[in-house]
Amino acid sequence: MRERIDRIEALIQQEVGRGAAAIFHATKGGLWGAVSALAETPPRHIAILTGFYVPRALPPAAETDGPAGAALLALALSRIGIPSRLLTDEVCRSACAAALAGAGLTDVPIDAVAHDADLNGVAAALRSHGVDWMIAIERCGLSVDGRPRNMRGEDIGPHAAPLDHVFTAGPWRTIAIGDGGNEVGMGLLPAGLIAREVPLGGIIACVTAADHLITAGVSHWGVYALIAGLAARVPKWRETLLGCLDPVLEQTILRTLVLNGPAVDGVTWERSLTIDAFDLSVHRAKLDLVRALVAD
Repeated sequence: MRERIDRIEALIQQEVGRGAAAIFHATKGGLWGAVSALAETPPRHIAILTGFYVPRALPPAAETDGPAGAALLALALSRIGIPSRLLTDEVCRSACAAALAGAGLTDVPIDAVAHDADLNGVAAALRSHGVDWMIAIERCGLSVDGRPRNMRGEDIGPHAAPLDHVFTAGPWRTIAIGDGGNEVGMGLLPAGLIAREVPLGGIIACVTAADHLITAGVSHWGVYALIAGLAARVPKWRETLLGCLDPVLEQTILRTLVLNGPAVDGVTWERSLTIDAFDLSVHRAKLDLVRALVAD
């Protein structure tokens, strides 16, 4: 089982031009750790932290990477009886709602936070809901100067609440999925690694850590891996979770997200049916490979 899950991780850790090879090496085994922890301590209620706003896109909107995977994960969790809720910025609320609608989820709450909100109140509310796990997916995190920065080094703090502080406020355990070095969870990496390996890494590197870190060429692929890993690790969930790794479902989620969110590609800034500049044929090929490792 460990070998199979490690093979899933190897599939998603594909270099896509970001200088991530050293990050992948440093996080090998992260998928196994995350999946095993979830399997051994079944969650009561999971909060999914996502939303990466692109203020200079036309239109300004959340990027597709993040909300699409969050909706897919929320659906998978609902089908195995684990309730979830999404945590995001107010400016990303509509994108998250559209993604959930594309997944056919009408009862997953969205906790949308203004950039200057009282985060102590947000954390307290999550505790009152019984949240015991939080999973961050492609969520811009705080850099060493305390500002959230995109891959171009631009400060997007006027649009993004510092939800890192909620992520680390507990008592929930944490998993993070990222692909570029500036996402929540990357603080788990050795100091200086992102600065050495990633363009502008010294400026953008997120300092917020997670209990478990999953890295991938595209964060969306990390969601595939987490769902597939749980399917491999917990036999009673296997068929149900494999049924969620469905390219038709994914296309519906992405289309609804882009059209109704709206949402834009985080690399091209275009309102297109792409994630990180890759069209659905690329993601479908990766999905098929990941699924096959569990289904065979």
